[in-house]
Amino acid sequence: MAYEPVIAVYDACALYPFHLRNLLVQCAVDRLVEARWTDEIHDEWIRSLSTNDPAIPIAHLHAARDLMNAVLPAAMVTGYQTWIPTVTLPDPDDRHVVAAGITAGASVIVTWNVRDFPAAELRKRGLQKQTPDDFLTRLYDRIPDLTIEAVAKARRNLRRSRTSAEEFIQALQRQKLVRFTTKIGPHLAEL
Repeated sequence: MAYEPVIAVYDACALYPFHLRNLLVQCAVDRLVEARWTDEIHDEWIRSLSTNDPAIPIAHLHAARDLMNAVLPAAMVTGYQTWIPTVTLPDPDDRHVVAAGITAGASVIVTWNVRDFPAAELRKRGLQKQTPDDFLTRLYDRIPDLTIEAVAKARRNLRRSRTSAEEFIQALQRQKLVRFTTKIGPHLAEL
């Protein structure tokens, strides 16, 4: 049976941590998922990261955004703003994420902020929410070999730091990918 990738909107909080962003983008590059984001989502993760870690030059963050858009041009969602007023969420500032999901025909919003996206509101839009840990764990459960391959490529993307497979798994654990790293831990030699 052929694997059909889901369309998933990556919320800013999922793109904020470096190693997680690297892995999520690699999964999209490998066509395990059809990733979607907006300029507003990019602005949010860049603003948060530059505020919380001012040592990172803003130019590096803009370069990361530009590279993401270059390797995944179909990921950019536009024209979603008309949906924003129709979405009801606890934090009105999150409505743009759901609006992007509606416009993109997504089925999943990948976010750590699951409380900000009530299931009933998402269901009305054909959406569900998943933490990055749940999302990647489910991806592994469906297509383990391809997921392990994507993790290995994401680690190899870190050429400058020469991160070992064990160090990479530890970094993902620190970024709260507990269930996922438990699944991929036995595959250390393949990473």
